Amino acid sequence: MSTLGYIVGARPNFVKMAPVIVALRARLPSSLHLVVHTGQHYDRELSDVFFAELGLPRPDYALGIGSGDHGAQTARAWEGIERVLKENRVDLVVVAGDVNSTLAGALAGIKCDVPVAHVESGLRSFDRSMPEEINRLLVDQISRWCFIHSPEAETNLVREGVGPDHIHNVGNTMIDTLVRMRGRIGESDIHDLLGIKRGQYILVTLHRPSLVDGALLVRTLESLARLARTIRVVFPVHPRTRAKIPPRFRAPNLLLIDPVGYIDFLALETHATAAITDSGGVQEETTFLQVPCFTLRANTERPITLVQGTNTLLGLDPEAVEGVPELLASAPAPSEPPTGWDGNAAGRLAEVLAEDLFH
Repeated sequence: MSTLGYIVGARPNFVKMAPVIVALRARLPSSLHLVVHTGQHYDRELSDVFFAELGLPRPDYALGIGSGDHGAQTARAWEGIERVLKENRVDLVVVAGDVNSTLAGALAGIKCDVPVAHVESGLRSFDRSMPEEINRLLVDQISRWCFIHSPEAETNLVREGVGPDHIHNVGNTMIDTLVRMRGRIGESDIHDLLGIKRGQYILVTLHRPSLVDGALLVRTLESLARLARTIRVVFPVHPRTRAKIPPRFRAPNLLLIDPVGYIDFLALETHATAAITDSGGVQEETTFLQVPCFTLRANTERPITLVQGTNTLLGLDPEAVEGVPELLASAPAPSEPPTGWDGNAAGRLAEVLAEDLFH
């Protein structure tokens, strides 16, 4: 009997990995499937709630590594994952995305001579000041299977020396989860709870250190406050960001709320006039939902969202958010979602792994 280990640790991991676990369990029912939660995200709305809402099995191992500097966090996760791999004689490690838990899982696998499969491979911002970019580069170099969801990802991997036989364009597993949850969006009462009307607000998510760890955060809040004079702004605030907001900051029509569960967030995203974000996942979700997205970054590792016409780069310029209403007025009609963003990516991924591993 084979043993598969799935490494999760942060909110984006859960969304990308949930359909993969379901598909591989269905495709390989006689195998042992172990879920290892590193605990990189430990706030309930960033972690625990996802197991309930996404139908993820409770983790077989909860490492509880918590927050910390990149080196310490990655090392604690690596040590814990390595122990799990050895104790269970794991035959395959599956990691997703680009967080520190992703890198730790891939390093533990390769050092234990366990092959690694990387979900959401080949994305590049070409900005090595981003910790996520370093994680992506390293994980792709040590993965046997690089599962991609956009054409430029294959170009990036081939340029970096990854053999074509290691690259598989299966589609976007995060969209699998969104498709599966769309029927439950109507059950959300988040709009009533917040006292907002569908289609009459802008949704904001910000979490990257370049925006929230220095002077740019206050500038961004001030710009959002000015934007809120035109249209209501809803900003679910990451706990780490909340701690850095001046305690007396208040602005009419700018709602700073606690993080919400995945279904409530999808409801907010689906019915927003637009989104302002620095999140890669939100760029992809809004592309599928055909909601205009404005990315407060100088670059994106998801250029396909720009090609689709749903996403616009604002640069790392807080004041640029005040021009969003004008940009919305001239925005082109978005294209249909990219090929493979159809709700069936995990099934295609599971087929590749089953054929390669066990036939």
